[in-house]
Amino acid sequence: MSAAIGSLVSYGSDSDSENEPESNTGAEKVELVTPDATAHLKPLQSGKTMTLAVLNSAPEVAVKEAVLTGTHLDPSLKEVTYNPTFETMFAPEFGPMNPFKSQQMAAPRNMLSGYAEPAHLNDFMFEQQRRTFSTYGYALDPSVDTHHSASNTYIGAVEEAEKNKGLTVFESGPKKTEKRKKVKGGDAEEIDNFLGPWAKYADEKDVAKPSEDEQKELDEITAKRQKKGRNEEEAPAEEKTILHVKDMYDYQGRSYLHVPQDVGINLRSAEAPDKCYLPKKQIHVWSGHTKGVSGIRLFPNSGHLLLSCSMDCKIKLWEVYSERRCIRTFIGHSKAVRDICFNNTGTKFLSAGYDRYLKLWDSETGQCISRFTNRKVPYCVKFNPDEDKQNLFVAGMSDKKIVQWDIRSGEVVQEYDRHLGAVNTITFVDENRRFVSTSDDKSLRVWEWDIPVDFKYIAEPSMHSMPAVTLSPNGKWLACQSMDNQILIFGAQNRFRLNKKKVFKGHMVAGYACQVDFSPDMSYVVSGDADGKLNIWDWKTTKLYHRIKAHDKVCISALWHPHETSKVITCGWDGQIKLWD
Repeated sequence: MSAAIGSLVSYGSDSDSENEPESNTGAEKVELVTPDATAHLKPLQSGKTMTLAVLNSAPEVAVKEAVLTGTHLDPSLKEVTYNPTFETMFAPEFGPMNPFKSQQMAAPRNMLSGYAEPAHLNDFMFEQQRRTFSTYGYALDPSVDTHHSASNTYIGAVEEAEKNKGLTVFESGPKKTEKRKKVKGGDAEEIDNFLGPWAKYADEKDVAKPSEDEQKELDEITAKRQKKGRNEEEAPAEEKTILHVKDMYDYQGRSYLHVPQDVGINLRSAEAPDKCYLPKKQIHVWSGHTKGVSGIRLFPNSGHLLLSCSMDCKIKLWEVYSERRCIRTFIGHSKAVRDICFNNTGTKFLSAGYDRYLKLWDSETGQCISRFTNRKVPYCVKFNPDEDKQNLFVAGMSDKKIVQWDIRSGEVVQEYDRHLGAVNTITFVDENRRFVSTSDDKSLRVWEWDIPVDFKYIAEPSMHSMPAVTLSPNGKWLACQSMDNQILIFGAQNRFRLNKKKVFKGHMVAGYACQVDFSPDMSYVVSGDADGKLNIWDWKTTKLYHRIKAHDKVCISALWHPHETSKVITCGWDGQIKLWD
């Protein structure tokens, strides 16, 4: 086949064919010629003979003979179709010799700096010698087999090695240990006899003692201090009240708790306004607290009075309409007041303070009716909203428990002890048959009333602590202020699922329990933030509609008046309470 391809074919008679037999005269003559790779480049000879050059297009294939003779194998090949020999694999590459290649460059290398021979060495031994060399300047010679040689040979500072007797960094010298033993009090065997660093003062002769008169005086002082400390802890602060208005009753004998009729809207109506609008400007400031305000609550149903608790240990009652005066101050906590809660009628309210006391007050007279404590700090307090259970209330405590008290007996009647952190909020849902609690343990638990085992436990790895929770006006949703700067919405019926479509972002609240609220028509969600701003979101689209700079410090609470279309009350750590419209 290969002979046929690449042959030169001649046609016609030739003058050199005289020796041919006569019978072949005039016949065609085919002449086989050795293939010439450059034949197609040469000009065709003129004459009688016409030649045709054919190129060899077959690829070169390695045959058995080529393999045996050590034909070079291209190092860039990814696949070999036969089994090459060692010589073939390691044959030198084709090409001209590099005239600049030195002997060092020609030497085999398996790393950047040269060729490293594989040798087994314990990791600890290597690290020991490396550290010894960097510290003392000498190390064992790695090229010498230490197992078979009589003495160790060193490299580096050999004199230093001989002086230290070849000590490594992990072998301590004798002087150091002797000194240490002396300081510590002797050998390890004498540990039982070691009496401690103050043993030398055990002899009574060396110790100065007070005289009998001095001892008596010291005992009296100590006893007084202990008694004072116990009294401060155990005895609650004295309760008193200040009335700030001239007359407590009007000409008809009605107190300030009476719902006014002349404010332009029907405060007795249970219906919410049809359409709410965004508040635009500040219309009033209630000032009177000397420290930050920690919480505000509107009078139940009507909202004509506002109750505020503060870090100045005081609770104040304010008018929302007409002159907007401060009506009464309630003083009875020795430390900051954390939370407050009205009963259903507003005639009484509970306060929770950092002095570990829960106090029940009369809203009208200002008298402290009773006080409750279990020696733990109450973080939140809530009356049971059921009409037939107005004598019961629950408080979330710092010791992870929710404690239920009976006002009539003043005793704890139930404890809900399942949380793993301090309880921050308690919210009644499902027609007051259940309540939801949140805690520092980053979980949300749902409880049946009076059953101390949670029937629903919600905790995700992505969840953060939720120190402020509000129920929506229609009772379907729980708005939870999450510590990752967003407001999460949970369903308040049956399954308590997180509504992933309703997440309100854009404010900064991390570290603060900023209270959330809804507009009465469920159009807007309002919340304060750490920068003192009042943020208003649209409920449907979750877009941040409006932001007002409300306070100089943290805006800790925002309440939308239940009977007004655009009145929002905010309070902050600057000690002010503001009304916006």
